Parts: sequence; structure tokens; C-alpha cells
Amino acid sequence: MHKGARHGAVLAGAALALAGLVLSGCSTSSEQATTSESAVPKVDCSELGDYGTFDSGTRVTIRGAVLGLEAELLNVSFDQFEACTGINVDYIGSKDFATGILVQAQEENAPDLAIFPQPSLVTSMANAAFLVPAPSKAVENVSNSWDEYWSDFGTVDGKSFGTPLTSTVKGYIWYSPAEFEAHGYEVPQTMDELLTLSQTIAEAGRNKPWCDGFVSNDASGWPGTDWLEDVLLRQAGASVYDKWVSHELPFNALPVERALDSVGEILKNPDFVNGGFDGVKSIATTEFAGAGLPILDGQCSLYHQASFYEGFWDTGGDADVTIAPDGDVWAFLMPGTTAKSAPFIVGGDLVASFNDDAATQSVHTYLTSVHWASTRVKLGGVVSANRGVDPALASSDILSDSMRLLQNPSATIRFDGSDLMPTSVGSGSFWAGMMDWINGESTADTLTAIDQSWPKGGG
Repeated sequence: MHKGARHGAVLAGAALALAGLVLSGCSTSSEQATTSESAVPKVDCSELGDYGTFDSGTRVTIRGAVLGLEAELLNVSFDQFEACTGINVDYIGSKDFATGILVQAQEENAPDLAIFPQPSLVTSMANAAFLVPAPSKAVENVSNSWDEYWSDFGTVDGKSFGTPLTSTVKGYIWYSPAEFEAHGYEVPQTMDELLTLSQTIAEAGRNKPWCDGFVSNDASGWPGTDWLEDVLLRQAGASVYDKWVSHELPFNALPVERALDSVGEILKNPDFVNGGFDGVKSIATTEFAGAGLPILDGQCSLYHQASFYEGFWDTGGDADVTIAPDGDVWAFLMPGTTAKSAPFIVGGDLVASFNDDAATQSVHTYLTSVHWASTRVKLGGVVSANRGVDPALASSDILSDSMRLLQNPSATIRFDGSDLMPTSVGSGSFWAGMMDWINGESTADTLTAIDQSWPKGGG
């Protein structure tokens, strides 16, 4: 899930440099009118595709939870489209997006489109008749360029409302390649080997094997939900995971209890956590954004966090952190129960329309295109599961690795469960429950309380 604070996690220097290239090469028509033709190359509209032409002053508004530099780059990604169509695309992000968009829709003041970080919000707004079905060409683009699994998230009663935008790969485990080489540690190939590695590091006594943090402003707790989802999918398989997410299987079913207990073998073990901070309960007071940084000074060895975390390594004041297999930090995907390819969790955004105006439909369709996805990935900091996008366009090695995982047709992937659940659970009792759990509540009591919070008649 993207949960507000996750947005903006990009490598600022590289992203801004790329943004400058796009701004100089794809200037809007208004910029061209005030700049000499020799200074600004003309836009090649033939490579864009036909999205129609509109009167000057046509404006399409987009709202979402994307903030900061990521929001700036999202606006940059429309430069060529704006120059070729005449549409002025206006994106504004808000940290209170989830609450605000519902109020706007109820007051008939919704934007033309919105970027939703949670499929469950698309479902609830479509059921409330606030959204219109996605344009047919957009649905065709998704069918042609994404695995079928991605189109299911925004489909309600057989109609597609939300279409996939950018993605993230969950379940990466960040580490120091230099530390692994110095002490003969090997990247584990199974979950049992991961636990053995943790024990080996703990017994060596140089540091704690793990560091972690569940704090994320109003969204505190979501890093814990990622842990449970990752382990449940690997231990119990995709079928059990799907039934759990839909509540066909109770939230506190035995496979779920086993999975959370397995997470507890790491996160509730005082010998294993919390390197660079304090004991087990410090996880409940540590910001996720800085929780992995103790790896850089050897206070912990492992940190469980998604692909987007690559943008956080320089937040400790060191802008020279190298993220590479032989760099300061690198990451491996949490292994499965066997040495075969592990299933993994993904997150992502969906875009949906509040009206069927021609300009709105044009922008929505463009956001499903290979051209837009390639443009946005090249700008930096994000990845796409769109199969037409070359992973080499990604702005870092870890993001290229993520795209190859996403585009692997044989991979078993499942969407972040808390983003699919009813919001009162997924971003309510589930988040809160993980905070209670890390603060000492038992696995059984935590899962039972969340199960009892599930809306009646809601699955």
C-alpha cells in the first residue's frame, strides 16, 4: 500500500535531473510561445498516439495521495500530452486524500479523476455511484499490457472503474553486502534459512540482526500488516490468502495465527530486535522511514520493507549511499518455504474517473498507455507492471529488479491484503491491531479483535 507517507520516496538528485531533461524536451505550447524555437525542441506528437485535440484552456483535474517530488514528477509526465492535446492536466496531492475525496464526491465537487492508493476505496465509491466506468480504450490498454490479475482490482460488478497505474514490490529485505561478505553470510533461499541467518547474526553478538519501525503518522501499523501478509502468502499459499482477504476465511483462522506467530519469532524476539533503537516495543515508537538506516553503521543487519524504500537511504544525511549488489545497501526478496521462486505481495495505485467528459476520458486513457508508463518510470522513483515498459528505464537497479519481478508471467503475486479489505478493517482495525500486537498483545487476541471488527455482511 502507499499510505500517504510512502509517496515521494525517490532519489531526488537523479529524478530532478531527469525532470529537467523532460521539461526541456517536452515543453508545453505556452512555454514554446515565449521561448525561441532554437532553444526548445519541438514536441513530436506522432510518438504519443491520438488522444484528440481540445480548445486552449481545457483543464482536467486529478487528485490523490501522491505528494512532494513524486507529485512534481507526475505533473512533468504530462508535458508532452499537454502540448499535443491542448489539455492542461492539474494534479494536486493531499495527505488527507482518502477522507477528502469522499467529502468532495458527496458535495458534488469531485475532481475529474483521482489516483486511489487502495482498491477498496475504488470499490466503495463505485458502489456509491460516484465513479463512471473506465473508457473502453483504457480497458483495452490494460487488457493488452497488464496481467489479468491487475484488472480485477478496479472491477465492480463486472465493470472496470479503476485501472492500474504505478506499482511497488513488497517483501524486500535490505542488507549490507559488505557485512555479508565480511562475515560469510549468504542470502537465504528459504524462510528457515532466513531464521537461521538471524540466529547466526544474533549469536555473533556484533549487532542485532533486525531493525524495524511501525510508525507512519496516522497510518501507523501498516509495516506490520506487510509482514503478516508476506509470511501468510508464503506459508499458506495464494488460495488461502485470497480467502482470508475476502473474509471467506476468518481473520483469525489457524493459518493466519501461524503466520503472525512466525513474524513474532523475529519481531518479538529481544535477541533479534531492534538494532539501533531499543527493545521489541521500540518498534511501536520508531518511524518506518528511518528504521532501516542503522544498517549503514552496522547496528542491525536486516530490514523488511518494499522497493520504494530505496528512496529513503539518503534521509540520514548521507547522500552518497550506493544501492547496488556491491554497494552500501542492497535487497533480496523474502524467500519462500522452499528454494523455488517465492510468491510475493504487490501494492499500487488505481486511477478512476468521476465523469465521462471527452477530456477526462482522454487523460484516463493516456494513463493506461505504454507511453505514459515509460515516461513516468524514466523520470524516476516508481515502477510499473505494464509489460510494455522496459525495466531498463527504471531509475535504479532495485527498481529494475522490481519491474522484472512484476513482469514475470510465471510469478505468483497477490495485492496488499489490507488495501483490498474494507477500509474500516484494512486501514483501521488491522493497522491498529498490529500496533497493539507489537506492544505485547497476544497473537490470538489481536487477530480475534480484528475479525470481530469486520463489517457485518461484508464478506
